Amino acid sequence: MGGLLLSSYRTISEVQTAVSSAETLDDALRDGLKAIVDNCHAESAAIWYADRSADNVLRPYYWIGSSDLTSCSHASGSGSVGRVFESQQAERWLTFTEDDDPETVRDFSDVHVSSMVCVPFSSLYETLGCIQFVNKADGSGFTEEEADICEILALLAAIAIDENEAIQPAWTPGNTIMELRGITREFQNGDQVTQVLKGINLDVYEGEFLVLLGESGCGKSTLLNIIGGMDLPTSGSFKYLGTEFAHASHEQLTDFRRDNIGFIFQSYNLMPNLNALQNLKLIGELVCDPMEAEGALDAVGLGERMGSYPSQLSGGQQQRVSIARALVKNPKVILADEPTAALDYATSIEVLSVLEEVVDSGTTLIMVTHNEEITRMADRVVRMRGGKMHEVTINRHPAKAADLVW
Repeated sequence: MGGLLLSSYRTISEVQTAVSSAETLDDALRDGLKAIVDNCHAESAAIWYADRSADNVLRPYYWIGSSDLTSCSHASGSGSVGRVFESQQAERWLTFTEDDDPETVRDFSDVHVSSMVCVPFSSLYETLGCIQFVNKADGSGFTEEEADICEILALLAAIAIDENEAIQPAWTPGNTIMELRGITREFQNGDQVTQVLKGINLDVYEGEFLVLLGESGCGKSTLLNIIGGMDLPTSGSFKYLGTEFAHASHEQLTDFRRDNIGFIFQSYNLMPNLNALQNLKLIGELVCDPMEAEGALDAVGLGERMGSYPSQLSGGQQQRVSIARALVKNPKVILADEPTAALDYATSIEVLSVLEEVVDSGTTLIMVTHNEEITRMADRVVRMRGGKMHEVTINRHPAKAADLVW
């Protein structure tokens, strides 16, 4: 008991430190939840907040785990999340089975739920929502002591909210254009099989700026290749506008890429023997309804460099030509793989400012990056770890490119 008590104090101290050292409310809540999950060894967790503009419908604020909760919600009083919010009483399903109350865990349907704790989340001034913990990472159930700690820590996280600061309404996603379910990707080298993606469940929405973040080898570029039709998953389902592409033929993938996807690469991939305008016109000839090449170059601020060859352009200018090349296809989705990795800070901001305008025009942008600062611009950030989705953040205050510093 003494060891458990010492562990509890240590956990509470770590959460207090995480919350008190955060610079913003969003940081306080994210860092606080991370500390709770790390110390209680939870597999998944979510902060649900009450949307005051929609009759206190509970929507996800931030979550850790492999489930994509972006479009999920709970009515007040419905399911464990709704009941805890309405009653302000915790619910503990220490040995949960789906026969007990399937509605309780419907948002974690891609995870076998064996144990769950759902606790109220309130400041001194208002009832904010609740915090839900699902499963222990080692497969055991939460103990009563751990459930007590979860309640205490939820209270500590709420202390982060000043009376003059409130949780802002979440970004509202557009229509779902891509659905990925159970996506895996394996590569075989002789007798050695490497599993790079281990069951990705993710929706992509019209007009969003989505960032895939993670360390080298976590699977983010492999996932981007599948989304862009440059690779096929080993198993799982990938649908674009309702059409399945997980088992598409080479010809079907070619048509999909040509008609729907624009690509921006770290290495630019421009044809060196063609000038900027010719690079764009080459791509424009491949699609049915291209944007005017001159207009695309004007859009990225290179209208006066149409006759310049790649060797006559700076790195930033070449990347802007690469962006214009993607735009000339009039794509519904643009994929950017580390588009600023080879650029200095000032040039990176120029390129990101152009991409900012692309998103503002209604185009969906999915970017792979290792730069944590760039995530501040995104509508959503998916942090990957070990081939899985590990954390998902919805930004309520997306930053402008000009505000980024690194």
